Amino acid sequence: IIDGIILAIVGGILQAILGSQGLSGLVSFLIGISYQIYFLSQNNGQTPGKMVMGIRVVSSDGGSVSVMSAGLRYIGYYINSIVLLLGWIWAIFDDQGRGWHDLIAGTRVVKA
Repeated sequence: IIDGIILAIVGGILQAILGSQGLSGLVSFLIGISYQIYFLSQNNGQTPGKMVMGIRVVSSDGGSVSVMSAGLRYIGYYINSIVLLLGWIWAIFDDQGRGWHDLIAGTRVVKA
C-alpha cells in the first residue's frame, strides 16, 4: 500500500505535467517497473514500503535481486491480477508464501 501511494503521487504529478494523451497506462507501467527495478536491485531488495514493513526481496537462493528478476517480478504483478487474482491467492497455499510473481522472477520475501 505504501509503495502504491508513492507511485500514485508520482504518476499523478507526471500526468499533470504531461497531460493525459492516452499514454497514462504506459507511463504508469514505466514508472512502476522503474521503481521496482531500482529499489529491488539497487537498494538491498527493499522499496520504501518494504523498509517500513521490515521485509525485503531476495533471489530464491538468498542472494541479491537482479535487474531482470525485479522487472519480471513487476510484470508478474499484472499476471497475478489478470488471472482472477489467482497469483496473489497462490501465496496463501505456497509453502514459502510465494505468489506467481515470485515464482516467475525466482524471488522470495524475507524479514529484513
